[in-house]
Amino acid sequence: MLRIGNASGFYGDRFDAMEEMLTGGPLDVLTGDYLAELTMLVLGRDRLKDPERGYARTFLRQLERCLGIAAERGVRIVTNAGGLNPAGLAERIQELAERVGVPARVAYVTGDDLLSTRDWGPGVLTANAYLGGAGIAACLRAGADVVVTGRVTDAALVSGPAAAHFGWAPDDHDALAGAVVAGHVLECGAQATGGNYAFFTEHDTHDEHDLRRPGFPIAELHADGSSVITKHPGTGGAVTVGTVTAQLLYETAGARYPGPDVTARLDTVRLAQDGPDRVRIDGVRGEPPPATLKAGVTRAGGWRNEVVFVLTGLDIEAKARLVRTQMEDALSGRRRPARVRWSLARTDRADASVQEEASAVLRLVVHDPEPEAVGRAVSGAAVELALAGVPGFHLTAPPGPGAPYGVFESVPVDPEGVRHVAVLPDGTRVPVLPPPVRATALPPPPDPVLPEPLPPGPTRRAPLGLVVGARSGDKGGDADVGVWARDEAGWRWLAHELTVERFSQLLPETVGLTVTRHVLPNLRALAFVVEGLLGHGVAENVRFDPQAKGVGEWLRSRHLEIPEVLL
Repeated sequence: MLRIGNASGFYGDRFDAMEEMLTGGPLDVLTGDYLAELTMLVLGRDRLKDPERGYARTFLRQLERCLGIAAERGVRIVTNAGGLNPAGLAERIQELAERVGVPARVAYVTGDDLLSTRDWGPGVLTANAYLGGAGIAACLRAGADVVVTGRVTDAALVSGPAAAHFGWAPDDHDALAGAVVAGHVLECGAQATGGNYAFFTEHDTHDEHDLRRPGFPIAELHADGSSVITKHPGTGGAVTVGTVTAQLLYETAGARYPGPDVTARLDTVRLAQDGPDRVRIDGVRGEPPPATLKAGVTRAGGWRNEVVFVLTGLDIEAKARLVRTQMEDALSGRRRPARVRWSLARTDRADASVQEEASAVLRLVVHDPEPEAVGRAVSGAAVELALAGVPGFHLTAPPGPGAPYGVFESVPVDPEGVRHVAVLPDGTRVPVLPPPVRATALPPPPDPVLPEPLPPGPTRRAPLGLVVGARSGDKGGDADVGVWARDEAGWRWLAHELTVERFSQLLPETVGLTVTRHVLPNLRALAFVVEGLLGHGVAENVRFDPQAKGVGEWLRSRHLEIPEVLL
């Protein structure tokens, strides 16, 4: 058995988690995920300011406190905190080890940075291939204590150590797929142990499920790729079939979860409670990886600005119309921004005893290639309405200049053009070859068999979230929304009720967009992909919820006719 823990789900996660994981119980490997689409853009801007940067500096500060603990307990550390400069971070770690007097064999994985390999077009800051776990495995087999990577898939932080430990070959697809599934459960840290969990209120009265400070997850991996997800004793949160299901549905979309080492079949995953805070994952089948690698490209998209008008009291709709008319008239006499987007959030309620509860929010977001078009030409025009606009007028912020925004794009690339290299602790550079078998075209997965619908019976209008859970997130400009039922009766209703048409009825913002539904019967789950809901991604920030983190909870709050037998 190989015990792999996680201590970071993003750049900015809980600082003391690394020490907590190293001291809370036995581990063989500790991983840390620091990269996301937005993070690559942030690191790209860091690198523009200083070519020596481009990595997650928080990791170094954590390691200063923890390198000695890891060495004492024999725990290896694997992280993608290298970002755009894994060699630079590896060098800083070696210097740190010498300074604190802890011998450490440091290795790193490189080759993901494709910025100089082609002309990516104007404004590109970063271009990085998503590498698999084979480079990590080579570093660990060579005896590395710390392995630093750049852009690898999040799950590679687990599949790489597992492949090294168990000696899996590139065509051990089922075992690799099992490790990828375990890696996906671990990659977002406390999201697997009760964080961001739809049914969090059910744990409030149980001390053992204290969600005020969830612990971080651990995967106990076995040679066949099966695993048990758990956490250190005494840490907060909970590991249940529900918390693991929620994370499995996060940003994965359909039945196939493609990666550079293997394509994991999520429709084969089986989950079972294996004791308190223990969930067994088995049955995972794997297929060859796709013929191309995914590359994430970030670029400077232009400039944006935002003005938020607070509208209070009566006649909210009329007030919003007047503000829009006045602003549109003001912008028509100036250099109009290329894109103008309005949204009105009716957060007000009648006869409110608190002024804030009597107020609605009208939001104006503008984008343009030139900063002048979105700067004080917009925010200044809003301020000029102070004495000439709607009654009760005020803004949430003073006028300001525009700010740069970025755009994320996913681009397929030929693996033969990516020089995946493991740099071992002694400096030896070992090329990592792509898997010998890659799928040029996989047949569609078999149509899932839907359960028998519930028999007719009385219904009651109620929130969807009373009977199903959900978790949502972003993939570039698309939103992924996973929805699951917790028992067979709920699944028999959900599978037939929540069609694409009903989904769009419940979430009117998705009307006119392409929505795809995927069915995962083993998880009693549906996965929806909404194309283009987020524009060009989180960095463009065109939407109130730019990463779609709340879309699932919005869906759960919507009312519809639900069989009384489920309530």
